[in-house]
Amino acid sequence: MSFFDRFKKTKKEPEKKAVKKEVQKPKEKKEKPKVVKAEQQEPMQKLSKRVEKKQFSEAWHILQSPHVTEKSGMLAEKNHYVFKVSSSANKQQIKKAVEDLYGVAVEKVAVVNIPKKARKLGKSQGFKSGYRKAMVKLAPGEKIEIMPR
Repeated sequence: MSFFDRFKKTKKEPEKKAVKKEVQKPKEKKEKPKVVKAEQQEPMQKLSKRVEKKQFSEAWHILQSPHVTEKSGMLAEKNHYVFKVSSSANKQQIKKAVEDLYGVAVEKVAVVNIPKKARKLGKSQGFKSGYRKAMVKLAPGEKIEIMPR
């Protein structure tokens, strides 16, 4: 027996209680609510809010132009649209501008700053200006026609 054994907690044996001999009534079975597995449930569709196209909007200050490239064309199929925006615009302003101008519900906005790039032409050197680009994800079922057909 070591010194630390004195400080160990020991379990006390439960005292045996006198058993009463009574007639026990059978327990009533309670009905449990049926639990439906996640696979069987129908997916809840998130309803998009109703957005109206505004007649006179300040959106043209924020959205400069749609950014039309091969990649942005592929993103448009996945309900993502790309715009060149003002360098001082934030995500909330961009979201509001797209909703006002096109009358669609915007789910998410991502913003990227494209830096200026050095260019040379003969001995002279200059810079190609940088810009700010916004990728806008629309709610399911919403579409924008950027390029007229």
